Amino acid sequence: MNAQKGFTLIELMIVVAIIGILSAVALPAYQNYTKKSRFTEVISIANGYKTAVGLCIQALGTKTGCATGTNGIPAAPAAAQGVLASLTATDGAITATGTTAVDERTYVLTPTVTDSGTTWAVTGTCTTATPKLCN
Repeated sequence: MNAQKGFTLIELMIVVAIIGILSAVALPAYQNYTKKSRFTEVISIANGYKTAVGLCIQALGTKTGCATGTNGIPAAPAAAQGVLASLTATDGAITATGTTAVDERTYVLTPTVTDSGTTWAVTGTCTTATPKLCN
C-alpha cells in the first residue's frame, strides 16, 4: 500500500485562501501604522516650535505677536524633505501640515495663557479623521 506524499490540491487552496484573508486585513493596518509613524516627524517639528512660542509668550506676557520668524521663534522650515508641507505660528497658535504621504493632515497647537502658566490644546485633522495620526 502506498503512503500519501505531499499535500492535496484542496489543502493547498485552503492555505492560499487563509493567506489571502490575512493579507487583506493586515495591509490596511500596516498602511495606517506607517502613516502614523511618518506623522511623528510633523509632531516633532511642531513641538520644537512650541518651546520657542512658550518662551515668546513668557517674554511678551501675551501670545499676541508670537509668530514664526519673530520674537525668537525660528522661521518656518523648508518643506523640501520629509513629510512636513508647511508650518506657521500666528499669535502663538502653531499649525503644521503634512504632505500627501500623511494625507495632508494638520496638527494644531493652541496655547492658553493663565496665571499658572501656558497650557496647550491639540486639534487639527490628525485628531478627527480616520486613522487618527496624532493620538
